[in-house]
Amino acid sequence: MAAAKAANMAQASSAIERIAVLGGGAWGTALAETAVRAGRAVTLWEHDAGNADMLANRRESKFLPGVRIDDSITITRELNAAAKAQAILLVVPAQKAVRAVVASLNAYLAKGTPVIVCAKGIEHGTHKFMTEIVAECAPNAVPAILSGPSFAADVARGLPTAVTLACKNAKIAEALAHAMSSAAFRPYHSTDVRGVEIGGAAKNVLAIAAGIVAGRGLGASAAAAILTRGFAELVRFGKAFGAKTETLTGLSGLGDLTLTCGGPQSRNFSFGAALGKGEPPDKASHGKLAEGAFTAPVLLEMARDKNVDMPISSAVADVIAGRMSVDQAIGSLLARPIREE
Repeated sequence: MAAAKAANMAQASSAIERIAVLGGGAWGTALAETAVRAGRAVTLWEHDAGNADMLANRRESKFLPGVRIDDSITITRELNAAAKAQAILLVVPAQKAVRAVVASLNAYLAKGTPVIVCAKGIEHGTHKFMTEIVAECAPNAVPAILSGPSFAADVARGLPTAVTLACKNAKIAEALAHAMSSAAFRPYHSTDVRGVEIGGAAKNVLAIAAGIVAGRGLGASAAAAILTRGFAELVRFGKAFGAKTETLTGLSGLGDLTLTCGGPQSRNFSFGAALGKGEPPDKASHGKLAEGAFTAPVLLEMARDKNVDMPISSAVADVIAGRMSVDQAIGSLLARPIREE
């Protein structure tokens, strides 16, 4: 039985030999390196001409300095070349680029090609999750999602990492997980697409709260309270939208939340820390993308639609929008009625 299982695993991974990564930022570069380590032929698509030139000629992304990418990775600025892959990793900003890139990709995509979203967020206005945008804009695609506790620099350097890769089709989820698996990168497969997406989106908002606590110097006890009560919010929201409990308590939920709330290597945490130190919201990102700042208001809109109580996320949204100061937001949380946990 063990031999048969091993044979099935080998067959699943060998079915996907060519992988394209769309987006040559830090995370896209790291995942391209990961796919090479897994034994795949990799094409890396980059829209920005300057970064594409740097990737092709210096074998380095300007967003991940000091990490040389494998010479076997093909760099392209042509979507039709990337679309020839058997699976595609979509690693572009959630709010700014996912819809546009997928819409352009659709013209070249073969029917049944898995498109694995590696961006975390919920679209403004439509309240659509990223895989829903893929399904809408690229009918030929099979939407999937990859998320979990992972920093790009760690993954690019081959440090041990475990994530969740979800697709509604269990066999495709398993095949994709095997295709990306290597000695240092372990994807667990799942069919709970929504649960994985919710964990990835909500934890960014909560990481801003953790950063605010650190930046304000409120201490380790407050940090633990924010992490614990923030996770309770994430679970409430997830259950309201059909996520499975085991997903929310797994790598893409609690695992990713723990990592992202843990320190300045997280852009969302760093953004929150700057807010906690008194920097205005329009300056606190220091030029880096903090997806949680864009996700916070739409997360709260969706929570209100389902009558989900999310006081920490609400306080973060109020601070970012300028409706409250940091001290007012902290005071509002501490003044909430005492109740059973």
